[in-house]
Amino acid sequence: MGQLCAAMAKYNGAKKVIIADIQAERVSFAVSHKFADASVLVPMKRFEKIEEKLAFAKEVAELVKAQNGGVDVDAVFECTGVESCLQAAIYATRPGGRIMLVGMGTPIQTLPISAAALREIDLVGVFRYASTYEEAIKVVEKLPQLASLITQTFKGFERIPEAFAMAGRVSDDKGDLVLKVVVDLSR
Repeated sequence: MGQLCAAMAKYNGAKKVIIADIQAERVSFAVSHKFADASVLVPMKRFEKIEEKLAFAKEVAELVKAQNGGVDVDAVFECTGVESCLQAAIYATRPGGRIMLVGMGTPIQTLPISAAALREIDLVGVFRYASTYEEAIKVVEKLPQLASLITQTFKGFERIPEAFAMAGRVSDDKGDLVLKVVVDLSR
């Protein structure tokens, strides 16, 4: 979802798109395929205490700001649903900015809501697919590079379990990046 959100932000005229992920291969892919202008490799750290989690979120926000000339970003598409990512998004977004909640994470999260409220950051939930297919088809026609997101293809109905297993991986058996997996059911 992050790759697609980045590509659509560029398509719709965003001046600068910064993509962040814990996987170096994904951020490199986004930049090399011109879906993003800059990238942030998020360190793999896990914390138990909320104070540590929020300190880490501020650290990640600073990494994002560094890629944006040292200033907060206008908008964030948070595609993971991971608590620390949403926390970082709040700290990285400029006053009056917007965070689009795309990822579906755990139903209860601890967020620095006062930081969002004081800076008048809008948190907007997104979960709508109705009436979007016609526009999506037009975009795919105009952006053939979106096909590069399909990294593995399985042929045949009987390979669906294998395809689902692959979709849950970061890389395949050859070490190639896994982004989007397609099952081709044509004969």
